[in-house]
Amino acid sequence: MALVRILAVAPLAGFVVRLKLTNGEEIERDLSPLLTGPIFEPIRLDEARFRQVQALEGTLFWPGGADLCPD
Repeated sequence: MALVRILAVAPLAGFVVRLKLTNGEEIERDLSPLLTGPIFEPIRLDEARFRQVQALEGTLFWPGGADLCPD
């Protein structure tokens, strides 16, 4: 069985994103519980930085090196 990965991301209000997955599904998730630690502090403090989220190779990342690995 192939792992489901993220194909695309769209930031919504707050820390919620809409994700398009490799299985064709589209889901919305609140990322706020995952944005912990010093690497995510600039993202938590500045909504404009949060909105710079991108999807690459199945994961979410932001400029500056922060990412959320799906594994």
